[in-house]
Amino acid sequence: MTTYICVTCGAQFAETDAPPPACPICEDPRQYVPESGQAWTTPAELAAGHRTEVRADGELTGVGMEPPFAIAQRALLVPHGERRLMWDCIPLLDDAAAAEVERGGGLSGIAISHPHYYSGMVEWARRFGCPILLHADDAEWIMRPDPAVELWAGETKDLGDGLTLIRCGGHFAGGTVLHWAGGAGGRGALLGGDIVQVIPDVTHVGFMYSYPNLIPLPGAAVARIAAALSGYAFETIHGAWWGRLVPRAGAEVVQRSAERYGRALRGDL
Repeated sequence: MTTYICVTCGAQFAETDAPPPACPICEDPRQYVPESGQAWTTPAELAAGHRTEVRADGELTGVGMEPPFAIAQRALLVPHGERRLMWDCIPLLDDAAAAEVERGGGLSGIAISHPHYYSGMVEWARRFGCPILLHADDAEWIMRPDPAVELWAGETKDLGDGLTLIRCGGHFAGGTVLHWAGGAGGRGALLGGDIVQVIPDVTHVGFMYSYPNLIPLPGAAVARIAAALSGYAFETIHGAWWGRLVPRAGAEVVQRSAERYGRALRGDL
């Protein structure tokens, strides 16, 4: 019995004695199954060919994988009282990453923006004895159920110490971002995953239903994201990959980008 891992999206599945017949996350239109077909790996195989990379990313500490694997996102460790909250997750947990997290006081919890980044969340939660906070609207995409998973409902969840989870929807029904009031020297930071996507032109951000398949969101969904964030102050926006950062005027960038998106759908660019 082992917990098979999808090679394309990095999702870890419940223990079985053979690979699952398919990965529902990759069969969904927001992701894809490669032309070569569904492929699986195991935690032991993953650890043999990859290692964690822990280093500064902006004002936070990032945790990624080297060489990159699956979607290649990196997680972020956000100050949360005497410990840190892990924002998003990666498929691999090794001794180097565990030691770095322990030096920072451990984890208060793991909060994840959407199902493409659920990845190795159960391994991380079990190692640090912390909860996994997922929005209830995305419960169907949990491929490895565990008692550590705590579903929350509604539009926001106050985690204390200046951290707030905000349901924006969009990319997924439960698509979530994290507002960190203490970020950017007290001016606030937004951790957007790819619900609010940091793009090369950092004067704007992007919104999509499917990034790999280039399926746009309806205008109403993007307007809802902008409305959900309109009451929050944040100077910076942290994306889902190394070095993806909007360095200034983040709140204005989101509103301006939503307006541009609406104009594009109307053909007014």
